[in-house]
Amino acid sequence: MPMANEVSADQLLRIVRNLADIADGISMKYAKSGIVPFETKEDSTPVTRADREVEIALREQLSKLRGDESVVGEEFNPKVPDDASYWVIDPIDGTKNFIRNVPVWATLIGYVQNGHPRFGMVSAPMLGRRWWGSIETGSFTSHVDGSELPIHVSNVENLNEASLSYSDDSDWLAIHKADQLQTLKSLTWRQRAYGDFWSHMMVAEGSVDVAAEAKLAIWDVAALIPIVEGAGGMITGMNGESPLISLSAFTSNAKLHPALLTIFQSS
Repeated sequence: MPMANEVSADQLLRIVRNLADIADGISMKYAKSGIVPFETKEDSTPVTRADREVEIALREQLSKLRGDESVVGEEFNPKVPDDASYWVIDPIDGTKNFIRNVPVWATLIGYVQNGHPRFGMVSAPMLGRRWWGSIETGSFTSHVDGSELPIHVSNVENLNEASLSYSDDSDWLAIHKADQLQTLKSLTWRQRAYGDFWSHMMVAEGSVDVAAEAKLAIWDVAALIPIVEGAGGMITGMNGESPLISLSAFTSNAKLHPALLTIFQSS
């Protein structure tokens, strides 16, 4: 028998769409103004009024819809609970892009159940795109024209035919893996740093084959995991553990994953 508060995949989709609509309404108000004031947090990362307003609004809505479940968010209460089920919110992933009017930013919404992200939504309104899904449902994207399509990772089997997207060089230097990143670059067919959520979503839809991100937080990745997995891909930390534990994200079409991890597990 299901628990009284158990939520179905259809219900999760309705909830995350509602949350994404709320988030987009707030963030686009600031994006369209062309002026996005920000301040610098203690960890030297920027935060805007939009980040905080989005997270507050989503917390309030989740309190109405799923009041018995905790919420982890970047700007308020970032501590991961011991609860079996909880929500993870990154109000604006790509805040540095957001404040410079670069359109690559998104709201990330993840639902974690029994220690593993079960459902994810990525909404990037300035790109006119959304991605969502899970292993249960498969993964999907919506385009600027409103069309919705299922997505799937590529069939590339060799690194020398693979397109790579990666994060800032400074992150790799900080964890002493710059040499391994250079090795991966040298072994792949094409190298670009698309950045943040977008790298992993392009792996999920098959336009990129490998994405590597050295440092992140739970709110950066919880929403991405079910989408990548629902599209047939694989996403782990560089040590092969869950990204929720390792706080790094290595995404691939699954076929390339063993070769990818071998590079970064070398000394």
